[in-house]
Amino acid sequence: MQGRLAGFQLDARLENDSEPLMWLGLCELRVLNDRRWPWLLLVPQRPGVTELHDLTPLDQTMLTFESNLVAQSLKKATGCRKINVASLGNVVPQLHVHVIARNEGDPAWPGPVWGHGMREPYPREELHQFVNKIRSAL
Repeated sequence: MQGRLAGFQLDARLENDSEPLMWLGLCELRVLNDRRWPWLLLVPQRPGVTELHDLTPLDQTMLTFESNLVAQSLKKATGCRKINVASLGNVVPQLHVHVIARNEGDPAWPGPVWGHGMREPYPREELHQFVNKIRSAL
């Protein structure tokens, strides 16, 4: 994976809760380490950015493109019913976008995934299989 942009520092909570998957251009694509939901994170590599409107117009366009690409790939890889895309930033202010595959009957359906139960980390082999499915879909 490419190196991070000079001056960019990934928030420690994102670093601890997710695994790097690949570099897309503007964003580092990461997998949230919670096997209850296929859950990806896009983290724009821009120092000090906390809001979408803090990005330049070009970066906003790139983020939209990369978010759509990841959402389509996640849906293709999982066959899920719905894709949730969100950028909250209440706990981790660094700009990042969640892309989550949802299905009826998942642990939080139809409610939000945030704050629902305890995170269930992937077994290593299962994480590698999921990462490979996403890479193939992209």
